[in-house]
Amino acid sequence: MRVLILNGDYPRFLKWLYAGDANLATASYADQMAARNASLFGVANFYSSNFRAQGHEAAEIHVNNVWLQSAWAREHGMAFDMSLEIAGGRKDSLPGWLQRAVAPLKPMLRPLARAVGLSPRLSEQLQHVLVAQIEEFKPDFILNQDVFYVTTRLIERISGMGVSTIVGQVGIEPSRGENWRVYDLMLSQLPRVVRAFRAAGVAAEVSHLAFEPVILDRLPPGAVQDVDVSFVGSVSEDHRERIALLEFVADRFDLKLWGNIPNSLPTSSPLWRCFQGEVWGTEMYQVLRRSRITLNSHIDIAGEEAGNMRLFEATGVGTFLLTDYKRNLDTLFEAPRDVAVWRTPEDCAASIERYLGDDGARLAIAATGQQTTLSRHNFNLRVREILDFIERIKR
Repeated sequence: MRVLILNGDYPRFLKWLYAGDANLATASYADQMAARNASLFGVANFYSSNFRAQGHEAAEIHVNNVWLQSAWAREHGMAFDMSLEIAGGRKDSLPGWLQRAVAPLKPMLRPLARAVGLSPRLSEQLQHVLVAQIEEFKPDFILNQDVFYVTTRLIERISGMGVSTIVGQVGIEPSRGENWRVYDLMLSQLPRVVRAFRAAGVAAEVSHLAFEPVILDRLPPGAVQDVDVSFVGSVSEDHRERIALLEFVADRFDLKLWGNIPNSLPTSSPLWRCFQGEVWGTEMYQVLRRSRITLNSHIDIAGEEAGNMRLFEATGVGTFLLTDYKRNLDTLFEAPRDVAVWRTPEDCAASIERYLGDDGARLAIAATGQQTTLSRHNFNLRVREILDFIERIKR
């Protein structure tokens, strides 16, 4: 098959990526794509490379990357007005309610921010480029991982372009008023989201996130574990349980926090003194490797189900993960063999105390957790699962 993966990037990541190389914004499409993939941020090109490993022709499109998409347009003789305002260059350009609702979420859970963060005229240009790319690539199968930017109306148009199978992937429940039946299948890492789609009459399956083993070959060697306890991720008003946990830990241990903190957090919060700034891709993995213990706490809306990317990022690089208890966690990892689990902040603090004082046990769990992720939660297996789902629905 010819497989096309549609995805979008977090505006703050794009700002960081292009600020790091003054010439990148005017580079060729191929060079910009290579730099994007080399960053190792998010899912990078992990889906497309593993579809290719299964014998299919595959490529990805980052639908909201203005510089990348304008380069493709320029190289294919399409007009593209770069003078149009990019409203999404800064997180604080979004409405306050939207910042709180979507900015902290992992790539698959924040598509709405990517859509609203662009001016309507610029978004329209980007959609014209996307349609032209689809016309040129002529995919048999599209995997859309940005189901809000690439709207159901646009998917309906794309389905009339000879694409035989269109699958969506999303981490939040279906919005009312949308015709989700334009998709042949919906995928989600959360079982309750799958149940919601099925209740709406849409075929849906659980497909978890994963770790790409190639990352280990691309990270610098010899990371020294000089951080006792870390948290890498966002803190927002939608993370009340996370804030309570991190503040409890920060009062008792030398916690280091990488990510972002909302201005609404009181100045008295101990998290301000823990804050180390933002890290992306390779830098994020390096922080995890430097950590003796890294913490995980799902966003509040996740409820009782585990499935965030941090589960696989941390264990994948061999870091000891202390994660919040979820009722389906045992379908992913065996605790305490692969990961350690906390149920209350007090419970978490006790586990930190225990495992900081027992290097042997901590390193053994980290090693077993890494092996479980490498063997059971890699993108090659996820792609094979998706291909099996497609074969089933097409019978």
